[in-house]
Amino acid sequence: MSTAAPRRVLVTGAAGLIGRAMLTFLTARGVPATALVLEKTDDLAADRVVVGDAGDPETVRSALAGVDGVVHLAAIPAPTLDTPQAVFTRNTRATFAVLEEAGQAGVRRAVIASSFSVTGLPWSQVDLHPAYVPVDEGLPLQVTDAYALAKQADEATAEMMVRRHGGTVVALRLPFVGQRDDRLARRAAEFARNPESGARELWSYLDVRDAARACWLGLTRPGPGAHVVFVAADDILAPFPTAELLDRYHPDVPRRADLPGRCSAIDTRAALELLGFQPEHRFAPDPTPLP
Repeated sequence: MSTAAPRRVLVTGAAGLIGRAMLTFLTARGVPATALVLEKTDDLAADRVVVGDAGDPETVRSALAGVDGVVHLAAIPAPTLDTPQAVFTRNTRATFAVLEEAGQAGVRRAVIASSFSVTGLPWSQVDLHPAYVPVDEGLPLQVTDAYALAKQADEATAEMMVRRHGGTVVALRLPFVGQRDDRLARRAAEFARNPESGARELWSYLDVRDAARACWLGLTRPGPGAHVVFVAADDILAPFPTAELLDRYHPDVPRRADLPGRCSAIDTRAALELLGFQPEHRFAPDPTPLP
């Protein structure tokens, strides 16, 4: 299903990596954008900028003027960047405020940034393994940190807001996101030196351009309801065969499908079915034997 393109999109967290890519994406398509940022920024590709906290209802209300689609990206992006209380309360407060104010304003299409971290694996202080691979939206969550718990709460908030206001909210479970010659290159080099460092996130990634496109598809494709989907590149950042990595670092985890070559261990078929999303950009490190 597809719908008409939004006339104006609010992007929260617009000064961040994905936020900037989203503004560039919208500009290329001639879609006006309102950027909500925590601090004044002069180099954004938006024709309107609102400065303030995405968790403040009055600020969000102002930013929603003339908007008919929302991409909510504002968050503390890791549990290590503040206290657990701050990470959980600020992130969930912002998601609640944005979706509630959007619903009250009659905005019926929104995308929110969830995360692969909602699985509980990447930031856990204990040794965890997924219940099975490739992971999908039915995977049991094993949350032990405030960031993962906030993402779980955000997904629940999206469900509630759809029941409360109607419309469509898509929660994108994003993996590590980056640009090819910057974050992705550094992460790939780390995984090549130390494959174990990527085991908790299954060596997954997504090019930031694909992340922005997934947000757009979330705004324009799905029918009504609250939807949760994983999006990821179709390969991994580590330069080793996926099956060999799983044999070494997740040896007892059941495999529900063959994972040939450097195939991703995240099942993204739901994103293909719901959004028509297929990744267009691969990092493709040179394959090498697993040390």
